[in-house]
Amino acid sequence: MGQLREKIHDPLVLGLIRRYLEAGVVLPDGTREATTQGVPQGGPLSPLLANITLDPLDKELESRGHHFARYADDFLVMVKSAKAAERVMASLTRYVEGKLKLVVNRAKSKAAPLKQCAFLGFQIGSAGRVVWTAKAHARFKQRVREITRRNRGHRIQDVIGELNRYATGWLQYFGISHTYTGVLELDEWVRRRVRLYYWKQWKQPRTRRRHLLALGISRDEVHMATRSRKGYWRMSSNSIVQRALTNRWLHEQGVPDIRTQWIVLHYGAKARV
Repeated sequence: MGQLREKIHDPLVLGLIRRYLEAGVVLPDGTREATTQGVPQGGPLSPLLANITLDPLDKELESRGHHFARYADDFLVMVKSAKAAERVMASLTRYVEGKLKLVVNRAKSKAAPLKQCAFLGFQIGSAGRVVWTAKAHARFKQRVREITRRNRGHRIQDVIGELNRYATGWLQYFGISHTYTGVLELDEWVRRRVRLYYWKQWKQPRTRRRHLLALGISRDEVHMATRSRKGYWRMSSNSIVQRALTNRWLHEQGVPDIRTQWIVLHYGAKARV
């Protein structure tokens, strides 16, 4: 608030910001937690106040001639050697904690080759290409598992709609990654998760029989599939189930085509897919 008063002279604006800071946080269980310091994570005020608070750091880095990138409180400083990295990290830690009165998270801070550093979910891979991190990949799979959880009990079209929105939004951000083989793996894996959900929804053998016959599977093969004791995940890759729930059919139902979306993002709408 002291920093804000140096630039803002309107007491109404300052009062509004203070009320934001002191409003507290409502937890998932409905209880309210007081905020005695800092800014509630994810609030609309966080990026603005982060930029105001860290503006002196930006100017300090510029005055030293460093190349750097910063988004809110996440930043990278690029130097030419390991020795320089250690020296600059120690110097900036002293500056941030001594001058700005902030706490540096040492567990998440390190001096390392750029290829070992993650920034906003990305890393620099081989040949200088941008790739998403293993953590970003794992978060995607975890969220898709939650959406397509077989005991969720939602209508399949509602699940596909939610999955489509999430996957499309995720790809709009992470689609700049040059990881085509990773895209193919995710594309296939997402369809398998949807097949699993369909198989679970068609729980009774007679229901599965009706749907498989309608999708063009022969009676003998339908009998084999509906009487199988294999689990849902194994059946999602069963050849009979795959021939019934083809990639084309799943796409017609609204399942996201991650491969095609990635190609369009990189090569334009006229690219051959």
